[in-house]
Amino acid sequence: MKITGAVLERMDAERPYAQSQPISISEVELAGPGPTEILVRIEAAGVCHSDLSVVDGNRPRPTPMLLGHESAGIVEEIGSDVEGISVGDRVSMSFLPRCGECRECRTDGKLPCSVGSKTNNDGVLLHGSAHLTRDGENVYHHLGVSGFATHAVVDAASAVVVPPELPADIAAVLGCAVLTGGGAVLNAAKPGPEDSVMIVGLGGVGMAALIVALAQDVKEVIAVDALEEKLERAKELGADRVFTPQEVAEQGITADRVIEAAGNAKAFETAYSAIGFGGSMVTVGLPNPAATSTIAPLALTAGAREVKGSYLGSAVPSRDIPTYAKLYLEGKLPVDELISSRIRLSEINEAMDQLADGRAIRQVIVFDESAETATA
Repeated sequence: MKITGAVLERMDAERPYAQSQPISISEVELAGPGPTEILVRIEAAGVCHSDLSVVDGNRPRPTPMLLGHESAGIVEEIGSDVEGISVGDRVSMSFLPRCGECRECRTDGKLPCSVGSKTNNDGVLLHGSAHLTRDGENVYHHLGVSGFATHAVVDAASAVVVPPELPADIAAVLGCAVLTGGGAVLNAAKPGPEDSVMIVGLGGVGMAALIVALAQDVKEVIAVDALEEKLERAKELGADRVFTPQEVAEQGITADRVIEAAGNAKAFETAYSAIGFGGSMVTVGLPNPAATSTIAPLALTAGAREVKGSYLGSAVPSRDIPTYAKLYLEGKLPVDELISSRIRLSEINEAMDQLADGRAIRQVIVFDESAETATA
């Protein structure tokens, strides 16, 4: 079938992307699902730093590639071996499928699936299949989803059924921002009632970590970002205290559990410096592979501190996405507040500029033809 999607033609284009146009809106041929796969009509897709990191070359991938991984939609067709998913279900898609058989899949989310990681790097689906072509030439899949399109074929392991009453844009954001940021809090940091929690970096993942932390029984929640408008937003959402990185350094602000969600070396250093005595830091951001940070090793030993990495929030999507969906439907998790704007697919290059400038929390592409571009 023919679909319309956002195809990255080349990496490392000059900014602004609105002018250089590295992403084209193209008509692409999509082959039907294999035995373990499903066809999904995309309803909404979030624009994430993991998309930008391919556009700007920080995460090199084969091109041309149909971007998008934080997506949700309605299942229109299922493969012969698919169980637990039916035509008509709304699904939230995760960018790291789990094969369920490798050593990493037996770590309860601590380690990313080795099979899924390899196929993601290769630009194919979990079992090695590829379904996208343009003018007879291959178009690569992005992180097993390629959700910046009217339809997508994904492995069933990349999709989680959510309640039909869960809005599509919320279901999309649950699949990456909330899964990653929330998981950094619940699965990795695991704060208790007497713990203070600090979030460093208030993009989509950081804000998701913030609202999940606020939903827990903790002593206080502290938000840190360089942009005043994001600190104001964090206060509106309920953060007990907010600081710039400079203020953290000058005032010696610390916390028991620190989440680094910015994905850059300076943010890592800020978060590390803010670990309280006997506390821990979880880094969930993805910096440039060449980035390095400078830390004082003695502080780890003398202060009994811990630093741990958390990929995709140490999540098991089939377990965690339903938990976040339930919290949202119960009014306990204001995921709506993470959506800074709803946009058209045709605005994707401009959206990448917004993301690169640090001005957006979560821009969501809406595929409803009748919808108007709106700011939440």
